[in-house]
Amino acid sequence: MKQKIREFIFNELIFVAEPEKFSDDDDLLDAGLDSMGIMRLIMHIEEQFSVTLPDSEIDPDNVNSFNALEQWILQHKA
Repeated sequence: MKQKIREFIFNELIFVAEPEKFSDDDDLLDAGLDSMGIMRLIMHIEEQFSVTLPDSEIDPDNVNSFNALEQWILQHKA
C-alpha cells in the first residue's frame, strides 16, 4: 500500500530529488504537499484502495507522512 501511495505522490504531486531517501515518517507537507495535492491524493487513495476517507478527518496529522496515511486508510478499510 505505501509503495503505491509513494509512487503516486512522487510521480504526480511533489518533487523530491532522492525519493528513495524519503522515509515513511518524513513530513510530506514540508516536502511540498499542498491542499490541492491532498485532495488529489485522497481521491486517488479512495479509488485505488476502495475506501472512503471522511472529509471531516482531513487533517495534517492524517496526511503528513506515509505512516500516517497508512494508519488513516486502515482505520476505514472494511
